[in-house]
Amino acid sequence: MMRTANPALNAQTFTNIAVRTDQAMTIQGTVNKTGISLLLLFMTASWVWGKTLSGAGIPVLAWLGALAGFVVAIATVFKKEWAPVTAPLYAALEGLFLGGISAVFEAQFPGVVIQAVALTFGTLLALLLAYTSRLIRPTENFKLGVVAATGGICLVYLISFIMSFFGGRIPLIHEASPIGIGFSLVVVVIAALNLVLDFDFIEQGATRGVPKYMEWYAAFGLMVTLIWLYLEMLRLLSKVRSRR
Repeated sequence: MMRTANPALNAQTFTNIAVRTDQAMTIQGTVNKTGISLLLLFMTASWVWGKTLSGAGIPVLAWLGALAGFVVAIATVFKKEWAPVTAPLYAALEGLFLGGISAVFEAQFPGVVIQAVALTFGTLLALLLAYTSRLIRPTENFKLGVVAATGGICLVYLISFIMSFFGGRIPLIHEASPIGIGFSLVVVVIAALNLVLDFDFIEQGATRGVPKYMEWYAAFGLMVTLIWLYLEMLRLLSKVRSRR
């Protein structure tokens, strides 16, 4: 049974999806769809980035993009056949959010965004190479460990989010202390390991020959992980930079 901590790419995704021999999902097709999604994200992110740095007050639009992106993501998870439309829309909306939040980090820590982008794609390529060469094998124990760790992180973030409504926060993990940096480093590692599970999921989907629209859905799931990894890279680097 396939396991993945990514809520978009989980063990039940291929359930009740008819296997087809014509117009079936392929790995190359998924790569192409992921590339299109990244292009859309970069386009909207670049636009908001420029507006934010020019002082036009675009961060409001960035938060609207995050909210709308969340709604579209939920719709995509429950209606996978909508993915050819909702996946690129999700990428564009998340670009609004990432462009705004990245500009805010860049204003505080010049150069941090290009570092986070480089580390994110460097991690993606390194893990893809390790996966294709079978240096990393997503065994059942590996998958269970990543799923459990991801669930724990989500729980911590959820508790922290709820506490923020009451003026509180979980101590240390959000600070630029050794414990805070260590926590962010652990989260980055777990987010990166989710990429391995996503690669395995995409490979299994192509092997099963599921419908073509699942290429867009798989690209959407991979984008979810990449966006998470990038944001965690930003958090980690900002903590390290603030100690200088």
